[in-house]
Amino acid sequence: MKKRNLAAVTAALVVVPLLTAGAPGQRAEASAPHAVGSSPPAGAPLVHGVDLDTVTIPELQARMKRGSLTSSALTRAYLRRIEAVDPRINAVLRTSPTALRQAAASDARHRRGTVRGPLDGIPVLLKDNVNTRDMPTTAGSLALAGDPPDTDAVLVERLRAAGAVILGKANMSEWANFRAAKPTSGWSAVGGQTNNPYVLDRNPCGSSSGSAAALAASLAQVAIGTETDGSIVCPAGMNGVVGHKPSLGLVSQSGVVPISAEQDTAGPMARNVVDTALTLSVLSGRDTVRAGGALGLTDAGTRPGGLRGKRIGLWRLPSLGTEVDALMTRTAARLRAAGARVVEVTPPYQERLAELEFPALLSEFHRDIDAYLATRGGPRNLAELIEFNRAHPAEQTCFAGQELFEQALAAPPTTDPEYRAMRAELTDLSRRSIDETMAAHDLDAIASPANPPAWTTDCARGDDDVIPSSTPAAVAGYPSLSVPAGSVGELPVGLLLMAGDHQDAELLSLGAAVEHRLDAWRAPRYLPTSPSGAPRPSDR
Repeated sequence: MKKRNLAAVTAALVVVPLLTAGAPGQRAEASAPHAVGSSPPAGAPLVHGVDLDTVTIPELQARMKRGSLTSSALTRAYLRRIEAVDPRINAVLRTSPTALRQAAASDARHRRGTVRGPLDGIPVLLKDNVNTRDMPTTAGSLALAGDPPDTDAVLVERLRAAGAVILGKANMSEWANFRAAKPTSGWSAVGGQTNNPYVLDRNPCGSSSGSAAALAASLAQVAIGTETDGSIVCPAGMNGVVGHKPSLGLVSQSGVVPISAEQDTAGPMARNVVDTALTLSVLSGRDTVRAGGALGLTDAGTRPGGLRGKRIGLWRLPSLGTEVDALMTRTAARLRAAGARVVEVTPPYQERLAELEFPALLSEFHRDIDAYLATRGGPRNLAELIEFNRAHPAEQTCFAGQELFEQALAAPPTTDPEYRAMRAELTDLSRRSIDETMAAHDLDAIASPANPPAWTTDCARGDDDVIPSSTPAAVAGYPSLSVPAGSVGELPVGLLLMAGDHQDAELLSLGAAVEHRLDAWRAPRYLPTSPSGAPRPSDR
């Protein structure tokens, strides 16, 4: 397959017909927090005629260029919506005190005609494990709740240089779900529990839970998540938004609280693929993913017929439940009707990957978290962090365990020959699992369910999250992309697409075509619990 130019892909996505149909329900702006037991409006407010639920970055930039919208008005609208809606879902830890000043500076650039690019003036939320010099960066832990880091993460520098408005910080699963053996996704000692906007007693999944839930509730235009294995794509799927885990190394991890340098990556999340692609072009700091022929505009993924001739391997994963399997059957039928060839596949080596990944991550976490903590105030290494948690009862209010910390402290160092053999085998088998499957069937991508329906949040039980679809791409360092596929009852399910090394541009183009064909996004209704008689995923 051709290696395509990321800038050309994003440009192509900009000019295709954009999805502008709003979600059902009244579009009335809320002006105050909602009382317990009430629900926010089904859709986001109109701002200068802009529907925050469905508007894309290219549409916003066109309005700002014409002067019919300012970044200041857009930023104020998102700040008001956070104030009104976020008390129900608890996705935003804090908003930036300089957000409106950043927006005013962007407005001045728009008036002068010196716009810095597609993200100039666009409000962005950051997961709270991404360093910001002007706001705390805690990874959800009280241990880091003191002074902010001295410098921004590299990806934040790139966002600021591109003119993006850093709107604030999103809650996350504490230490990116790498503290306890049975954590509860979306909970942190700093931020409490983030709820799924579709059904509030259900879980948002993964460690980028606040980023995804905030996007589902239209609290920002785009958000930044991070993933080691599943923590962008699962929350995206479970909250009905788009999430892209980039190829390893495409986005700098400098200044991001780590688990493993061998697998960690930050990535963009949004309500549509075009915004996701544009954000990736800024985060990556370069125009191309790989040198090669430019993607023609006629190849743009969201044009009618964009799926014709594409070959997609469907990895069903029936273990995620009969309702999800039925949704995958319907999804495959819709893609075939659009001209795609869908064949069923089962990537090899998955049991061995499951055996090896966790022990390798323990060694890598000990190495990488010690290096990060040495740059911050508070505990200076993993051993001190463990003692901090033992001494602070507030760290134990949802779950008390820190078994993963303790196992990592005792794990072999990354200089150990057995560890090195383990990571080498992981890299080899994970890449072969994708490469061999794609070659055997001449595929453009492998598709699978990104998540089961959201389980009920329960601190005593922890997560119900054995979701193997994210592992091959996560361990291989290959790109993956979750787009909305539909719902089981009220609960969204994403379609996870994965492809070969640094095929991010091809994957985004294909994802845009899939998004356009499935047209599965809908606004959340903020139900307090599932309707009577609906299936309860936690009882699978």
